Formats: sequence, C-alpha cells, structure tokens
Amino acid sequence: MSSSRAALTDADIRTLVRGPTEDERAAAAHKLCRRIDAGVSEDERSAAQEVLRLMAADAAELVRRALAVTLKNSPELPREVALRLASDVDSVALPVLTHSPVFNDEDLCEIVRAMGEVKQLAVAKRPTLSEKVTTAIADHAGPDAVKAAISNDNATFSEAGLRKVVDRFAEMEAITTSVAFRAVLPLSISERLVSLVSDQVRQHLLDNHALSPETALQIAIGARERATVDLVDQAGRAADMRAFVSHLNRQQRLTPSLMIRALASGHMTFFEWAIAELSGVAHHRTWMMIHDAGPLGFKAIYDRTGLPDRLFPAFRIGIDTYHILQLDGDVRDKTVFQERMLQRFLTQPQSAPREDVDYLLDKMDRAPPVRRAVERKGAGRAA
Repeated sequence: MSSSRAALTDADIRTLVRGPTEDERAAAAHKLCRRIDAGVSEDERSAAQEVLRLMAADAAELVRRALAVTLKNSPELPREVALRLASDVDSVALPVLTHSPVFNDEDLCEIVRAMGEVKQLAVAKRPTLSEKVTTAIADHAGPDAVKAAISNDNATFSEAGLRKVVDRFAEMEAITTSVAFRAVLPLSISERLVSLVSDQVRQHLLDNHALSPETALQIAIGARERATVDLVDQAGRAADMRAFVSHLNRQQRLTPSLMIRALASGHMTFFEWAIAELSGVAHHRTWMMIHDAGPLGFKAIYDRTGLPDRLFPAFRIGIDTYHILQLDGDVRDKTVFQERMLQRFLTQPQSAPREDVDYLLDKMDRAPPVRRAVERKGAGRAA
C-alpha cells in the first residue's frame, strides 16, 4: 500500500462521509474496518484512526455498530474510540466491552463503576478478568454480572473479592453455588459458604475444597436436624488428616466404631493417624507397626491405644484384607478399591459389633449395583 488514501480508497471514504443512506455508510464502514484490521503501516495509521473517529461520531447507529462489531477483537481500534463506543447504546457498546483488547484495567473498572448492569455484564463476560477488575465487579456490579464473572475460572478473584461477593449476595443461591463451584477457593470462603448452600453443594465443598477439621466435623455431626455428611466418608477426604483426627479425639468422636467402619471402607490413612493419635506414637512409627512389623507389631501398638481388646480381631481382619487387596494389584480406581475392601471385610468371620456390621452392610447396599460382588445375605451370614 503506497499511501493511506490508496489503501483505504477514496471512494470508500467518500461513501463513509457523504453516503446518502445509513445502509451505504454502514457497508463502507464495514469494508474500511476490515482493511484496517488487516494491518496498516505507520504512515497510514494516522489517517486510519481519523477514519475510525468519523465512524464513531456518525449519527447512524448502524454505522457505529458496523465499526464495533468488525473491530471488536482488533488491537487496531484506538483506545479513545473504544471508550466512546463503550458509552454508546447497548447494540454498539456490548461487542466492544465483551471483547476489545484495547481497554486497560482502569478503563474496565470505571465502566463497571459508572455504567448500568447490561454493560457490567458485558465486562464480566470477557474471556479473562484481572483481580483488579473482579474486585470492582464484586464491589459495584449487579447480580447477573457478578454471577457471570464468578462462573468464569479465567477471572481471577482475590480472597477479599470473593468475600465481598458472598457478603453482598448471601441470600442468592445461584451466586453462592457458583462461588462454591469455582476451581480454587480459599479456606475462609469455603467455610463461609457451608452455612449458605444446599446439602448437595455442601457435599461438593467437602469433596473438592479445603475445610477446617472443625467445620468438617460440624457438618458431619449435623448442625441441623440430621447429619448431612457421613463421618466415615469424610475420614477419607480430610485435607489435613492429622488435624482432622486430633480434632475428632478432642471432641471424643474418635471412637472404636468410627475406626472399624473407616478401616473396613478402605480409609487406611485415617486409620493410621487415628492409631497414632490414640497411642501417642509418631505417625511414621505407627505406620511401620501396622504394616511392616510382623504379626506382633500391630498388637503392640494397639495395646497402647486403649481400644477394647475384644475388637482387636476385627481390626486385624481389616488390615489383612487391605494388604491382600494391595497385593492383588489389579484395582487402581480408589472407589472400586474401597468397595472391594468393604465386600471382603464383610465376608470374613470377625467380631465387629452388630451395629457396625449393619452400617457397613447398608453402605455396601448403597454402592452402584454394577460394582456389588457380594450379596447382602452372604455378608450377613459372615457377620
């Protein structure tokens, strides 16, 4: 291209400025924008930007929309033109607000603060959002924009920003649920959400995000009329097992029944930490005495726990069953391993209390039917 006039064409520019109808001017605007988007030289840039300013000032909405739609993704759109389009009617502003790369964080924050919910929503739908922009959204935007930003895991939120969202919209289930389903959540936010979300979402928090042992226990024992989470299941999910076990013990909930049920369900890490907690023996030594010290190692440390002597055979069966399944080496899926652990435990003669056997039988019956390998009646005979 030898000159800006030649590159942009005299005829197209004349049509843009003097075209008798807005349809003709819009067509010329679209054609010129595509040429500008393809790239202009430094010599042409000034003339190209002046052409874009003419379009942004055109009285016809159709012309301004042609500009906004055609250059919504283009770095060739001058920032001051983009800002002018952002304050235009929604049909012109929204494509630019949602996509344009020429806005900086300060621009987007000011738009969120100063403009209405429709434009706030357009900003919230951008492919990526910085922490600075999401903080402005958390502080000033309406619920639709906040939900859109929260639902985008490419939108970076600070802990303070998430806290502001939860504080502002604690009564809006759609927003608190969206926060709970973010890929990463700070501990304080997970804890705050526990009392706000449904049982199903609360379970998601337990399964996927860090919670303090105190909160996990509070949920498990049920702050409402019924327990919402099984302590045995939580024993396999706790992020900080040592702290979780220690808290259970302080609350006098690290019971023989819980330990039998957890071991029979395959939660060996929980069981190891529970034995270490009750015996006062370091975890690494506890692990060796449970797994590597021969038949007398576990008995020696068991005797230090204060657990009833009559339950030792049931714990011994659980450990032996766990080792047998490990040696089989063909069960790689954790859930399948736990189910087979439960099935094998229940089909062996053992002295677990009747109420624990009933619990484990019920737990096995609630497993997916395709994974059941032992009939209830067979397990009942073994118990």
